[in-house]
Amino acid sequence: MHITPQVRQILSYYESDTAGTKGNLFRILMEGRLGGTGKVIILPVDQGFEHGPARSFAPNPAGYDPHYHFQLAIDAGLNAFAAPLGLLETGASTFAGQIPTILKMNSANSLSRQKEDADQAVTASVDDALRLGCSAIGFTIYPGSDAMYDQYEEIQELAAEAKAAGLAVVVWSYPRGGTVTKAGELAVDIIAYAAHMAALLGAHIIKVKLPTADLENAESKKVYEAKKIPVSTLAERVAHVMQSSFNGRRIVVFSGGAAKGEDSVYDDARAIRDGGGNGSIIGRNSFQRPREEALKLLDRLVRIYLGQE
Repeated sequence: MHITPQVRQILSYYESDTAGTKGNLFRILMEGRLGGTGKVIILPVDQGFEHGPARSFAPNPAGYDPHYHFQLAIDAGLNAFAAPLGLLETGASTFAGQIPTILKMNSANSLSRQKEDADQAVTASVDDALRLGCSAIGFTIYPGSDAMYDQYEEIQELAAEAKAAGLAVVVWSYPRGGTVTKAGELAVDIIAYAAHMAALLGAHIIKVKLPTADLENAESKKVYEAKKIPVSTLAERVAHVMQSSFNGRRIVVFSGGAAKGEDSVYDDARAIRDGGGNGSIIGRNSFQRPREEALKLLDRLVRIYLGQE
């Protein structure tokens, strides 16, 4: 497998990493139909933990079977598959080596009453990731939560262990809790800040939600307005998030969020592409659809990122 100029450039940004970690980033970047382009689509299936099985899988009952998700990611030609420990364990032998996997190492659940102190429990180890042949670990932080400092210390320790073992680190950075308003969770100044903090914490790949044009923080708003930072279009906001992620020196993928219409999914992908984002991490908007519909949707997303439409 020959490295492409795009992937060579991206790997050059990770100056402190070992050959093992760069090798695992290479695997993710070179996998599937987008392999070698610098663009990625990742299938995450941690929603059962977050929302419960019926809310996650009843819309497409085939999704109750963990093997369904492995096969969907493989057949769609995606770059990687991310899931919690137990789900990855169910397919570790059947799908070994067929697609890079990311072990989601912490999780919350909808039965918790945590609000201002939103948090997640660590539910796996770096040894688990190595045992399962994963390319990376994944971890969620909640910037703004009263529990965020403990989360930062947890990911610092886990990331150091993962990097020493040659694994890559993916950080889900979701502003939540504390005094962050519901609208503020998606405000462009808050999303850009969240992406920047994930980069500062040592993430190789950063996952954030697509930002709105809202400005949450009063002090930030003054700067955005005084410096006329362009955020009126979604592509401009994506570009600003990339700028905030070490000026594009970190891989940033954007989540699809709650299930929505196909046109919205495609419009989001075009904005990510046009804003210089690295791609999508799309769960419910794919696996909650019947398999053939999901494959059709993912095929079109691939073609959008390839610039074919």
